[in-house]
Amino acid sequence: MENSTSEPQPLLALVDALKRLPGVGVRTARRMAYHLLQHDLQAAQQLGQALTNAVERLQHCEQCNGFTEVPICATCLHPERDKTLLCIVETPADQNSIEATHGYTGLYYVLMGRLAPLEGTGPDELDFDRVLARAADGIVQEVILATNFTAEGETTAHYLSEALRTRGIKVTRLARGVPAGSEIEYVDAGTVAWALMERKPT
Repeated sequence: MENSTSEPQPLLALVDALKRLPGVGVRTARRMAYHLLQHDLQAAQQLGQALTNAVERLQHCEQCNGFTEVPICATCLHPERDKTLLCIVETPADQNSIEATHGYTGLYYVLMGRLAPLEGTGPDELDFDRVLARAADGIVQEVILATNFTAEGETTAHYLSEALRTRGIKVTRLARGVPAGSEIEYVDAGTVAWALMERKPT
């Protein structure tokens, strides 16, 4: 017999979509859904429209792989950025954290992930050939590996370091001012700035 108190399908679909967000379980997703539908229908509509616009209009920058509305993002095109420095990060959120330090003026490459063999994410999935081609463009003189200090981030940094060195490219790594096991997105700007200044050869 069907449960008479079962939730309608559109509500179940909304809860299922919300629980895909990091750190959001079923109960939190259900609270979010009820709040939007009960108390803020305008915000619910705004959220839906913003997500649709983002999915339809955003693309990956041809140079840094970050999100942009145009083929090459504003950061890559900025005339005052130091084109000899390339900082490799895992996510756009990590890039934002480094930008917040106001101490780095070079360019970026966003991996959109990290090596995680158990999850099926290897060099091919992250398109490392493109990363290496970007770093070996003849203009970049130093690559800063700013992957997170997690097991996966360290593995990613080691792999890239070895591959870049064989191409004669200078490689440095963020200093250990960033705590082990931490993710750059959640580290305060002062600590990230210090780690950038104190970076060392890998």
